[in-house]
Amino acid sequence: MSETKGSDKPEIPFKEFQKLDLRIGKVVEAEKVENSRNLIKLQIDFGNEQRQAVAGLAQHCEPEQLVGKKYMFICNLEHKKMMGIESQCMIFAAEDSKGNLALIIPEKDIEAGSKIY
Repeated sequence: MSETKGSDKPEIPFKEFQKLDLRIGKVVEAEKVENSRNLIKLQIDFGNEQRQAVAGLAQHCEPEQLVGKKYMFICNLEHKKMMGIESQCMIFAAEDSKGNLALIIPEKDIEAGSKIY
């Protein structure tokens, strides 16, 4: 793998990128995880299935702000347990140098479950 200018991450072949299952999901439920300062448990609708995610968003937003909105997720990461709760996908977010957080949303309304290329 070669290095990309301006990045400390190596380039990956396109074939590897194609293995990622990136989809739009709609948050149908969200609640703070008991005994956690940072975690929110999400139920996400991907059209033909629902999944659960645990995300460190509680310092940046209230759970009810997420419900009913669509975001970008990766669905084929290895499942991970946080505070005993299984996370089956991961929401995408960007954070700037000042600690501002922005969740990645589709430009226009699109069906839950839509694949991202």
